[in-house]
Amino acid sequence: MQKITVGKNSAGQRIDRFLLKSFPSLSQGQICRLIRKKDIKVCGKRTEPAYKLCEGDEISLYVRDELLERKIPSDDITSAAGEVTVIYEDENILLADKQPGLLVHEDDGGSGDTLIGRIKRYLYDKGEYKPDDEMCFAPALCNRIDRNTGGIVIAAKNAESLRIMNQKIRDRELTKLYLCAVSGVPPKKEDTLTAYLYKDSKENRVIMSDRKTPQNRTAVTKYRVLSVNGEGDALLEVDLVTGRTHQIRAHMAYIGHPLLGDGKYGSNRVNKEKSYKYQALYSYKLRFEFTTDAGILSYLDGKVFEAKNIWFLDRFDIEVPINQSAIPI
Repeated sequence: MQKITVGKNSAGQRIDRFLLKSFPSLSQGQICRLIRKKDIKVCGKRTEPAYKLCEGDEISLYVRDELLERKIPSDDITSAAGEVTVIYEDENILLADKQPGLLVHEDDGGSGDTLIGRIKRYLYDKGEYKPDDEMCFAPALCNRIDRNTGGIVIAAKNAESLRIMNQKIRDRELTKLYLCAVSGVPPKKEDTLTAYLYKDSKENRVIMSDRKTPQNRTAVTKYRVLSVNGEGDALLEVDLVTGRTHQIRAHMAYIGHPLLGDGKYGSNRVNKEKSYKYQALYSYKLRFEFTTDAGILSYLDGKVFEAKNIWFLDRFDIEVPINQSAIPI
């Protein structure tokens, strides 16, 4: 017989799902049968598969030991040796400034040096993340950005914060603004662009069109020109009304002003001439605008955070924080 005391990161889950994640040798069917036969109890009493666990609950499992090999988070945090640039941190969340070239999660190449790996290592070194004490939770990212894009990424330190933040992102209760440097100057100082985007998964690129079809999706992109440099290129602030794959990159290229440094939708010749190693795109500002209950994260409502060290800003006569009105050009 084994007893487990439910911690705060496991609370709120259905007991059957919690056990399924915690003990890989048990199947869903076995768990339901064990609960029905009273071989799994909560606080000494009969339970149901749909019972939602509370912090402090004691689960008793009258099950063979070989079926109760615990699944401990197995991250090799020692392989993430890089530093984390922290914009903001409290007991629930961490806002990291991801630099271009760094993956947010491990890819097929298997590199352990990722943003989430670095964050776990950072929290482990501080004593805030103890993998051996967790049944089925590890710090997790709430949003992601491409490898060659820089900017603010939100990490949740506990399960409740992860649940709330995912809901806020899904319901668009956060505003994320981007900075990008584009080739040439758009004809309008600010505009709202609408087109239709088709994702070609095989080629890992999107195709923009003015014509709606059953296969494509509406893409709406707002921009304003902040500055124009001596090379005739423009710095834009962009607000994604819709969040589609490669939307900013594809939409700006579609109107004839591709992002500098973008080899997929822009010009490699121009990028090489102007020495842009990465696409000049940065998720630089994050604003929390909650319209529904935010629970333990309610204190974030109305707060605004900005990344400061944006690598391509030295090409333009501007600094962050950026004035809210467009700069005359």
